[in-house]
Amino acid sequence: MNVLEGLQTIRLRLVENGAAPETLTLVDAIMQRAALPAAAPASAQSLLQLTRMLARTPAASANITVYNDLLRLEEDLQSAAQDYHERAEAEAAKPVPKTKKHYKQIREREERKHKAS
Repeated sequence: MNVLEGLQTIRLRLVENGAAPETLTLVDAIMQRAALPAAAPASAQSLLQLTRMLARTPAASANITVYNDLLRLEEDLQSAAQDYHERAEAEAAKPVPKTKKHYKQIREREERKHKAS
């Protein structure tokens, strides 16, 4: 994931959560740095990783409001990721329907058994 796109998404979510202006200012400052040509190849694994990185910045450490906004977003992202993984596991646990080829192979084996007998 591109860092700049991830930061834009994080900013939108913070606005939706009613984050403090200081938090948005922090994200805007990081977005300006991420928009520089030297930072273009930067990538992140997930929004959760980016949020954790933001929470570790000196600005977040110095301001409890900023830290709490980022922590709330981190919790939201974690619960969304957990829900996704639970759905994926449930989907994977569903039995896979047998194909026509499977039943045809069984029928052919049975026919060979009867012919051999």
